[in-house]
Amino acid sequence: MTTPTPSDALPFAQTHQLAQLFDAGGAFARTLPHYHSRGEQVEMAHAVTKAINDMGCAILEAGTGTGKTYAYLAPALLWGGKVIVSTGTKTLQDQLFERDLPMVRDVLKAPVSIALLKGRSNYVCHYHLERTLMNGRLSSRDDVKNLNSIKKNINLVKRGDRSEWPEITDDATVWAQVTSTRETCLGSECPNHKECFVMQARRDAQAADVVVVNHHLFFADVMLREEGIAELLPAANTVIFDEAHQVPDIASVFFGQQVTTAQVIDLARDFLAEGITHARDALSWPEIKDALERAAKDFRIACGPDNARWSAAQLPADSPLWPALDTLQATLSAVALKIEPSTARADTLAQAYERLLNLIASFEQWQRQADDADMVRWVEALTYSVRLNATPLSVAEGFTRQRESDHSRTWIFASATLSVKKDFTLFKDQLGLHDAVSHSWDSPFDYENQGLLYVPEGLPEPSNRAFGNALLEKIWPVLVASNGRAFLLCTTLAAVKRYAAWLDEQIKAHDLPWTLLVQGQASRTEILNQYRAATNPVLVGSQSFWEGVDVRGEALSVVIIDKLPFAPPDDPVLAARLNAYEERGENGFVAYQVPQAVISLKQGAGRLIRAETDRGVLMICDSRLITKPYGKRIWQSLPKFARTRHEAVVCDFFKPAHATQTDKDD
Repeated sequence: MTTPTPSDALPFAQTHQLAQLFDAGGAFARTLPHYHSRGEQVEMAHAVTKAINDMGCAILEAGTGTGKTYAYLAPALLWGGKVIVSTGTKTLQDQLFERDLPMVRDVLKAPVSIALLKGRSNYVCHYHLERTLMNGRLSSRDDVKNLNSIKKNINLVKRGDRSEWPEITDDATVWAQVTSTRETCLGSECPNHKECFVMQARRDAQAADVVVVNHHLFFADVMLREEGIAELLPAANTVIFDEAHQVPDIASVFFGQQVTTAQVIDLARDFLAEGITHARDALSWPEIKDALERAAKDFRIACGPDNARWSAAQLPADSPLWPALDTLQATLSAVALKIEPSTARADTLAQAYERLLNLIASFEQWQRQADDADMVRWVEALTYSVRLNATPLSVAEGFTRQRESDHSRTWIFASATLSVKKDFTLFKDQLGLHDAVSHSWDSPFDYENQGLLYVPEGLPEPSNRAFGNALLEKIWPVLVASNGRAFLLCTTLAAVKRYAAWLDEQIKAHDLPWTLLVQGQASRTEILNQYRAATNPVLVGSQSFWEGVDVRGEALSVVIIDKLPFAPPDDPVLAARLNAYEERGENGFVAYQVPQAVISLKQGAGRLIRAETDRGVLMICDSRLITKPYGKRIWQSLPKFARTRHEAVVCDFFKPAHATQTDKDD
């Protein structure tokens, strides 16, 4: 790893211009009241500029507090031509569009236009909203309340984006009823085509100089282009992936395949609604709906318990899953034969029929992929549906093909967590980025004085049945010492429910003025707003809160992580990838699992210290960090916190005298 220096990386004019922007007396410092120059930020901006000049590929890891957003935005706006910025979370996507990009544009006085573009499922569809209001296909009071909220504000919102209804949770079932998919969109035939939020967002993106998207949309666009369908995103000179550590996993989804029985259920209900409306006399539409739903539900029953997953290759030939899948496919085909003559009655019926044919093709394709050694086929039993997945062992070849399709494009991969002790091998291997230059900058924060890493003594390993109760006993004194003001980050949703219920009991039993917030109570944005507004909040969350969350100051003084974030041992894709490592004579656990866990853990730990004045405790309740040979490699990859295993030291950390002394030391 080398760090670029102005003298050998860039022409003098660009070096001088960057200095005028980022130096202590530069444009950022003069314009932004709390800005101060950081050497790491300047060096990263040089690296971005050099990559743009060279039309190259750069992997840039910058620790929390470096100011990486400005470091890549400023050069991109000055020298990048048409730019796509892709993020891992919608929260950061909104922040870039609404705050960071306009701010940098104003500082630079750059005449660039910006646009925000999300996947179509993020935009309310006027047609499907009206259709849902008319047919009343709602299953709960919450659905009715949420639908009324959407209807009330549909003409007041700017973009029709789901984020403009923060009171409605991300997983609310009503969203599926009021948004469209590529299969259910009527396109130019839609009566609401002129006011369509999706079409307006796409027009804005085509015209803009800088487009902010998310990784899911970026790869959806890649796959559409591979299928010969017109691209959604404009051609760009520079593509920047922020939160780039998420790219390999998201790319795996889009270079693979998914088909689910939920699609069958939705289609069955649409056939009933459209059939009765446009072809009531043609067929018994309730019977068609019932046949499709029964076949889908029987397949779900044949798969057994909830939240289970299996590799298709490991399922026995006499598993009840296989005949149930055959029955489902036969039912889909039989329904297609019955419905085809009626499709001339209405465009919406013809469209539903096309969706049916695509579903049949998807189930058949999944069956055929049994012979593809590069794909992992696996079955996922959810609460009410079954998802059939086919995931590539590696996306390196497909992603390399995408990059090579346009040699005149710059690729920037930026994140706070891309390496293990500055080793980028895993990330490069995952995406085939062997020609990329890589740079790493540590955080400018003084972690040794600002924070404390606490691994409690006496905890059993997470596999021990006593672990959950022991963990709760260890975290309670820490929460009392910090007076709440904590994130409890869990590796499973089951742990979220269990620990939240216990904490609720304890808070009430001790009559504490704390606010307990739990993932799923509201949208992530709304929960974070409530957290920031509360006096003594405690938030219990899972993956959604491990990254892309920025809470500064005393409001967040403790981050507790229940255990090291290793992928579940029953993950079929993980098992196949580990097997591929073993076949090459490598140790898959060391080469793949440990680096993945390090990157995830660094993300969770990164929630704690967000500013130069922040102080806090990072508590990791996993003794393997100390007892296992790989533990040292993991904690050495974390920021350089002071460390302890003693509860008394942690409680001391929060005493006023200690805080005052630390402030003096800082």
